[in-house]
Amino acid sequence: MIPRYSRPEMTAIWSPETRFRIWFEIEAHAADAMAELGVIPKDAAKKIWERGKAATFDVARIDAIEAEVKHDVIAFLTHVSEIVGPEARYMHSGMTSSDVLDTCFNVQLTRAADILLNDLDNVLAALKKRALEHKMTPTIGRSHGIHAEPTTFGLKLAYAYAEFDRAKKRLEAARKDVATCAISGAVGTFAQVDPRVEAHVAKQMGLTVEPVSTQIIPRDRHAMFFATLGVIASSIERLAVEVRHLQRTEVLEAEEFFSEKQKGSSAMPHKRNPVLSENITGLARMVRGYVVPAMENVALWHERDISHSSVERMIGPDATVTLDFALHRLAGIIDKLLVYPDTMQKNLDKLSGLIHSQRILIALTQKGVAREDAYRLVQRNAMKVWAGEHEFMALLKADPDVTKALSAKEIEANFDMGFHLKQVDTIFKRVFGP
Repeated sequence: MIPRYSRPEMTAIWSPETRFRIWFEIEAHAADAMAELGVIPKDAAKKIWERGKAATFDVARIDAIEAEVKHDVIAFLTHVSEIVGPEARYMHSGMTSSDVLDTCFNVQLTRAADILLNDLDNVLAALKKRALEHKMTPTIGRSHGIHAEPTTFGLKLAYAYAEFDRAKKRLEAARKDVATCAISGAVGTFAQVDPRVEAHVAKQMGLTVEPVSTQIIPRDRHAMFFATLGVIASSIERLAVEVRHLQRTEVLEAEEFFSEKQKGSSAMPHKRNPVLSENITGLARMVRGYVVPAMENVALWHERDISHSSVERMIGPDATVTLDFALHRLAGIIDKLLVYPDTMQKNLDKLSGLIHSQRILIALTQKGVAREDAYRLVQRNAMKVWAGEHEFMALLKADPDVTKALSAKEIEANFDMGFHLKQVDTIFKRVFGP
C-alpha cells in the first residue's frame, strides 16, 4: 500500500487509529452486553463508554507497550486502562484476542467492500453511458487478433458492463459472507462468555454471528472474499487490454484522453501512450497475487494458530486499496475515452469485403452447393484478396463457379453491414433492460 496508488477513504479504513477505534467499540459493546447480563457492573460499562468514546488512542504509546509485552491486544487494553481507569478491569472478560482481531478485520473488510461496490457502480455508469452512445457505431470484431465480422463499439462496452455487473453481484455475496462476528472466547466454546454478548456485538457492528468458530472465524470466508477481488481485477485487466490494443497506432479506433500539458515520452515528443490502462493492468496482477495467500490461510492448526495473521495484515489493506484505485481509474478511462468511428470504418474496409465471407458461404449452401465446395470457392477468392488482388466482391462476381449459384445482385445483397447489426437491440435489452 503506497500513496501513489491509494485513495484516502480506503486507506483510512486500515489506519491504526481506525483499527484501535474499532477494537474499542467491540470491547465496549461487549461490556454493555455483559452489564445487562449482570456479569459486570452497569456503572463500569457506562464509564468505559464515556471515557473511551471521546478519547484519542495514542498509537505511539500502544506500540511502545507492545514492544515490551509482545502482544498487540494486551498493549491496547493496557493503554485503554490508562484512559478509562479502574473500570477497565471489566473489559475483555471471558474474551480472547481473536474475538477482537477477527471481528475487527471483518468490519474493515465490509467497509472496504462498500467502497468497492460504489466504485463498481461508477464503472457501470461510465460503461452504460458510453455503450448507449456507441450502440450502433460499427467496428470490426476480431478473433485471434484478426479481422472476423462486424460488431459495434457499443457491444464491446456492453460485454464489459455485463461482466462488471456480475462482479458487483459476486462482491455483494462475498461481503455478506465475510460480515460475521465471533465473541466466543478461548477455542470458541463460549465457556467464559455468554453467546448473547456475541449477538449484541454483532448487531451493533453491523455483522451477523459466526455460527461456529474455533477461536477464530473460519478463513474460507476470507478466501472467497479475496478470490472475488481477484476476479474483479481480471475483469479490469481484460477491459484495459482491449483499450490498449485499440490505441495501437496501426488500429487507433479509441484512445485514452490526453490532456493539454500531458507528456507521452521523455525522448519522443510525439508519443501518446495508454499509460492509465497499462497502469491498471499491473495493479490487477497485484490484486490477483493476494488470492493464493488468502487460500493458504484456510488450513490452520486445530482451533487456531496465527500463521494467517501476518498475511492478512498485508493483503487486507493492499488488495482493497489497490483495487479501489484501479476501479476508480478505470471509470475515468471509460468516461473520457476518445472514440474514432471514422477509423473504425476504415478498418472495416481494410480487407476489401472479406468480413462478409460467411454470408457468401451460407448463401452458396442455401443454393444447393455442398458446404465443403462452398467453403473452397469462398476461400480461394478470399486468399487472393489477402494477396492484394482486387476486392472480394469483384472476385466473386468474376468467378464462374460462384455465379453459377449466385447472381451479381445476390452477391451484393450479402455485403450489407446492417445484416450484422440487426440483433444489437436484442443484446442491449438483455444487458440493460427494455
